[in-house]
Amino acid sequence: MAKQFGIIFGCLLAGELIALIPGLSIPGSIIGMLILTALLERKVVNASSIAPVCKFLIKNMAFFFVPPGVALMLYFDIIAAEWLPITVATLVSIFLVIVVTGRLHQFLHKRIKSHRS
Repeated sequence: MAKQFGIIFGCLLAGELIALIPGLSIPGSIIGMLILTALLERKVVNASSIAPVCKFLIKNMAFFFVPPGVALMLYFDIIAAEWLPITVATLVSIFLVIVVTGRLHQFLHKRIKSHRS
């Protein structure tokens, strides 16, 4: 199990180190996920070898939201003062994510379908 955690957190560490490059504005966690995805895609890492740790982390995901939730309590006064812009931004971003995801799915579906024909 330590090896499985090592693979996942090694990718995260590599992503965080790459994110330190000046001018790079992509979060290290995203870069780490991309590294892990590339390793899985190229079969450098076997998906079944890290599956138990992934299932454990997903099963206990709520635990990882406790620190940000507690930290959020420090900013209740700011949130209360700015609730309308926060709510509007949240609703607009949700709508945009749904629309862009749907359009991308339609585009990719048509493209894959035309390549099979």
